[in-house]
Amino acid sequence: MPAVPTTRARMTVGLLLCVLAVAFENMAVLTAMPAAAADLGDRELYAWAFTAIMLPQLVAIAVAGRWCDTRGPLRPFAVGLALCIVGIVVAAESAAMGVLLVGRAVQGFGGGFVNLTLMVTTGRLYAPAERARVMTWFSACWMLPSFLGPAAAAWLVEHLTWHWVFWAVLPFFVVGATFVLPGLRGLDAPEADAAANHVPVLAALAVALGATLIQAAGQTLAWTSVPLALAGGALLAGWLRRLMPRGFSPAGPGMSSTVVTRLVMAGSFFGLQAFLPLMLVERGASYGDTGLAIAVSSAGWMLGSWVQSQRWLTLSRDRIIALGAACVAAGLGVAGLGAWLPAVGMGLPVAGFTVAGLGMGLATASTSLVVMQLSQPAELGRNTSSLQTGEMLGNALLAGLAGTLFASLSPLRRPEVAYGAIGVAMTVTAVVGVLVALRIGHVENASARR
Repeated sequence: MPAVPTTRARMTVGLLLCVLAVAFENMAVLTAMPAAAADLGDRELYAWAFTAIMLPQLVAIAVAGRWCDTRGPLRPFAVGLALCIVGIVVAAESAAMGVLLVGRAVQGFGGGFVNLTLMVTTGRLYAPAERARVMTWFSACWMLPSFLGPAAAAWLVEHLTWHWVFWAVLPFFVVGATFVLPGLRGLDAPEADAAANHVPVLAALAVALGATLIQAAGQTLAWTSVPLALAGGALLAGWLRRLMPRGFSPAGPGMSSTVVTRLVMAGSFFGLQAFLPLMLVERGASYGDTGLAIAVSSAGWMLGSWVQSQRWLTLSRDRIIALGAACVAAGLGVAGLGAWLPAVGMGLPVAGFTVAGLGMGLATASTSLVVMQLSQPAELGRNTSSLQTGEMLGNALLAGLAGTLFASLSPLRRPEVAYGAIGVAMTVTAVVGVLVALRIGHVENASARR
C-alpha cells in the first residue's frame, strides 16, 4: 500500500476516472449501436457488436490476473490502456461492420486488462471495511454515464454521427491514466510462488474460441451449426475449469457459487439489455427517448449499490447476493412481458430494467467483495480473474443466445415474438441464478454496523 496518503487519494481519483471511461463507453455505445447498424448494414451481425468486445476479455482477464499476482498491476494496466485507445480509434474510423467488430475486439482485449487491474488494485489498496464504500463509488461512476451517456450519445448521433460516440471516450482514459500510473508503481506483487497462480493462457484461448463457435453456430442455423456447437461445447467443458478458482465445482458453495451466480446473473441481464435500444427504436422511439429510458432504468443499479454499502444493512453478503439475483429475475420478467406487448410502449420494459438494475447493484458489488474476502492475498488476482471470466463468458453466451433467437425469429415479421422470446430465455436463466446464489453459504458483511 502506498505510504503517502495523498498518493492513495490520487489513485482513488484515477481509478474512478478509469471506471467512468469504461462505463461511458458501454452506455453510450449501447445507445448508438442501432444507428451504427443502420449506417453500416449487416444487421444480422448486431449481437456480434457486443460479444466482439467480450470474447477477447476472456483471454485478457486470465493473462492480467496472473500478471498482477506475479509482477504487480502496473504493466497490465499500461498495456490494457494502450489497447483500449487503439480499439476505440479503429471503431471510430470504421466504415464497415467488419471493421467495427475488429475495433471492438481490440478494445475488449484492452478492457479486460484494465478492468481486472482496477479490481485487484482495489483489493490491495483498501481495507475490507472500506471496500464496500469504494465499490459504491465505482457504481456511481457507472451510473453517471448511465444518466448522461445515453443522452450525450443520442445528441452526437442526431447532430453529428455515431462515430463521435467513440471519440468522446478517449479523454476519460487519458486523464485517468495520469492519476493511476504513478501510484501503481508502489503496488508490488505479493510474495508468492508464481507457478501456484499460473492461469494457462491456452485455457483462456480455448474458452474464448468455444464461446465464439457456439455463437457462430446459433447465428447461422445451418447444417454446419451442429458440429460448430459441439466443438464449442467440448472446448468449454475441457478448459473452463482451469480458469476457475482452485477447487471449483459448478454446484459447490462459497467461491464456486459466487462465480456461477455472477456468470448467470450478469449474462441474463446483459442478454436482454443489449436488444432494448433496438426494440425501442423499432417501436418508434427517438434516440433521445431511448437514451432516457436507459438512464431511468439505471437509477435502480445506483440505488442497489448504495444500499449494499450502508452500515445499517445487516444482511450477510451471501443474502445480499441472493436478494439481488431475485430482483434481476423479477425485473427481467417484467421487461420481458413488456417485450411481448408493444402497446404498452416503454413503461413495462423501463420499469422492469429498473428493478433488475437494483438487483445488479446489490449483487455485482457483493460478489466482488465476497471474492476479496475469501481470497488469500497471493491469489487475489487469480480469483478476481475467475470472477470476471465468468461474467464475460455469461455475457457472451447469453448475448449470443439472444442473438440466435433474434436472427431465427426476425423472419416472422413479428418483432414482439423475437424480443419476447429473448425476454423469456433471459428470465428463466436469471431464476437459475437465484437458485445458485442460495448455495453460496454464509459470508460476513464486513461493512455492517457492529
